[in-house]
Amino acid sequence: MSVLQNSLKTIIKTVVGQTSRSFTPTQEHISLKENLIKLIDKEINPHCEKWEKEKAFPAHEVFKVLGSAGYLGISKPVEYGGLGLDIGYEAMAAEACSFINSAGVGMGIGVQCDVATPSLVSFGSHDLKERFLRPTIAGDFVACLGVSEVGSGSDVASIKTTAKRDGDEWIINGGKMWITNGAQADWMCMLANTSDGPLHKNKSLICVPMDTPGVTVHRKIEKMGMHSSDTAEITFENVRVPYENLIGEEGNGFIYQMKQFQNERIYIAAGVVGALDRCMEATIEYCAQRKAFGHSILDNQYVHYRLAELQTEIECLRALYYKCIDDHIAGLDITPLASMLKLKAARLSRIVTDSCLQFWGGMGFTEEVIVSRMYRDCRLMSIGGGADEIMLDIICKFMGISPGSRE
Repeated sequence: MSVLQNSLKTIIKTVVGQTSRSFTPTQEHISLKENLIKLIDKEINPHCEKWEKEKAFPAHEVFKVLGSAGYLGISKPVEYGGLGLDIGYEAMAAEACSFINSAGVGMGIGVQCDVATPSLVSFGSHDLKERFLRPTIAGDFVACLGVSEVGSGSDVASIKTTAKRDGDEWIINGGKMWITNGAQADWMCMLANTSDGPLHKNKSLICVPMDTPGVTVHRKIEKMGMHSSDTAEITFENVRVPYENLIGEEGNGFIYQMKQFQNERIYIAAGVVGALDRCMEATIEYCAQRKAFGHSILDNQYVHYRLAELQTEIECLRALYYKCIDDHIAGLDITPLASMLKLKAARLSRIVTDSCLQFWGGMGFTEEVIVSRMYRDCRLMSIGGGADEIMLDIICKFMGISPGSRE
């Protein structure tokens, strides 16, 4: 058997799995999702149009509402204020957040729950968790993740920001780009170079309070979508933070961040599944009511056939998403599966929203319907959280078919 065949056999075993686990949302999962949607409709959706126009939402106010109800710590440890549930419940909350009428708010919540905090939970000291995790779960702190930089987006190993030890402190210099929640954050989970060693072994994760002297929100970035989410470029000039703000072991930051990305990719896919369900429901309802040439648009064979095709694709994505939850709960390495999930979710979000928008005709090109906002906002899915091309590269490496991996 060739090396390539062995590699393919390995990845098939990884994806298919060797047990009969099958995640299916229970009534408890469904109740959590439904209750969160009710809270969203009462406390968040009435303000979304205002926040879209202002291109920011009040993160501290929104997160305090969610934190007080327990939704910012669903899978976090009970001893720090979380609910201690598994990621399946977290995923149901992510689906519920797709019912927010401004996707930028849901994205900010995702950063708070599943992007900036997983490494702190897994590798941080008790002191760090008390100082940063507990108030984040409560909604008293807003968190952000500092990985991307100008010139270093998906290529995480190439970041230039440094943190040099000076006695009991780190001295941080550099800049971070595309930082969700950045303009309002109380602290950043920052990836920085802490030595001159190999690129995958010279990085560490550090908790950086954003009110530390030398931290500057350089600018808020104007975006084509996700309008209510503040996205910032942030600079660091001789920023001093305690050495003890290090998450886990020095030099393991790249590995920690790669693991942290897996949680983010499940959250993204869960949000996409919820959004596409909502997009399809709205489109079917509109097409059934809208008349053209004497009958409803939905009666056209092309329209209902195309919607059937799209629903089939969504169900395939849902199955992959549930499989990923299964393996995460079982403690398996989900890197290849999560990469496939993120790739499929991103591409399908673009296909479904584009196809559905077409059936809305002129109304689809207005700001008056949710489908047009979904079309605009979902374009980010193939860029943020790891671009499609990076997902393909990861998958190819696990398959053993990328250049240099076939020997």
